[in-house]
Amino acid sequence: MPRDRRTNENLFKDSTMTFGEHLEELRDCLFKSLLGLAIGFVVGLSVGSPVVQIIQKPLTDALTKYYENQATERVEAQLAQDQTDGKPLPGDPDKIAAMIARDHMLAEEVYVDPVEFIERLKANKKYAGPFEGVQVPPRDADKEYTKDDLIRIFLWHPIADDSRVKTKSLNAHEAFMIYIKASLLVGAILASPWIFYQIWAFVAAGLYGHEKQFVHIFLPFSLALFFAGAALAFFFVFEPVLNFLFSFNRWLGIDPDPRISEWLGFVLMLPLGFGVSFQLPLVMLFLERIGIFDVEAYLSRWRIAILVIFTLAMFLTPADPTSMMLMAGPLTVLYFGGILLCHFLPSKRSPYDDDDDVDEV
Repeated sequence: MPRDRRTNENLFKDSTMTFGEHLEELRDCLFKSLLGLAIGFVVGLSVGSPVVQIIQKPLTDALTKYYENQATERVEAQLAQDQTDGKPLPGDPDKIAAMIARDHMLAEEVYVDPVEFIERLKANKKYAGPFEGVQVPPRDADKEYTKDDLIRIFLWHPIADDSRVKTKSLNAHEAFMIYIKASLLVGAILASPWIFYQIWAFVAAGLYGHEKQFVHIFLPFSLALFFAGAALAFFFVFEPVLNFLFSFNRWLGIDPDPRISEWLGFVLMLPLGFGVSFQLPLVMLFLERIGIFDVEAYLSRWRIAILVIFTLAMFLTPADPTSMMLMAGPLTVLYFGGILLCHFLPSKRSPYDDDDDVDEV
C-alpha cells in the first residue's frame, strides 16, 4: 500500500490567517512598536542636548575645513601678490598656512588709517611714551581720500569663534524642536531592537510553521546590518558628501549657511536609507528560503540587480554622485555576499512539497 502522508491542506491548516487576522496582527505590532518608541523617547529626553552636539559635529567639521581652505587660499594669494609688488610680508607664507591648519585660525583682512592709528596711540596714556616722538604726516585737505592711503593688515581669530561655522536657527521655537527630534532619534535607536522584533513577528505571523524559525535567525543579523549601515553613513559618508557639496559653494563663490533643522533632516534620512538598504542579504536569503528565488536566479540576473541597486541608491541618497556611489558600492558587495549566504545555507526541502514517489506494495 502507499505510505500515508499529510495533504497540503492539512499542513497549512494551522498556519493560515484570514485578512482580518492579518490586520489585527498588524495593529498589535504597530501599537507595541509605538509603545517601545515612546519609552525610548522619554529616555532620550535626558540626553537630547549632548546628542544635538554630536549631530552637529560632521557639519561643523566640514564648515571648518571649508573656511580654513578658503582662508588659506585668500592669504596665499594676497601674500603672493604682495611679494610680486615688493611689499613687506607679515611672515612666511608656508608657516602662515601651517598655522591655519594647526591652530584652526581664520584671517580677516582689514584696512586701517595709519595717521589715525598713530594719533590714537599717542593720545592713549598707556602707549603715549613710545609713540611720543613719532611724527605724523599732515593730511592734505585737498587730496582725495582713497584705499591706497590705508594699510592692509590681517586680524586672526580662532575658527571656533566664527559664526559661519555654527549652525543657525531662524525662529524662536526651532531650537526646542531640534531638541525634541534629537530625543526622538535617541528613542528610535534604543527601541530599534524591539521595533525590529515586532516587524519580524508580523512577518512570522504570515509564514508557515517550518518558515517561522527563520525569524529567530534573521532578527539579530537584521539589527547588526541596520546599525552597520547607519554607522557607515554617519562616520564615513557625511564627510566626503559634505566636502563634495561644499566644493560647489567654493566654485560658485557662495558661502554655505546651513540651518540646524535642515541638517537634522539630512542626518535622519541618510543613515536610515543606509540601514534599510543593508538588509539586502537577509532579504535575498529569506526569498531563497521560501522558494521565490534560488542561487542560479541571483547569479543569472546580477546585471539587472546592480542596475536596480544603483537606481535605488540614487533615490535613497542626496542628489550627488558621492553618496550614491558610497551606498551602491557596499550594496553591490552585499548582493554577492547574499548569494554566498544562500549558497552555504541552502534551503531545505519544504514539508509541503509534492512527493511523486510512491512506495510499492
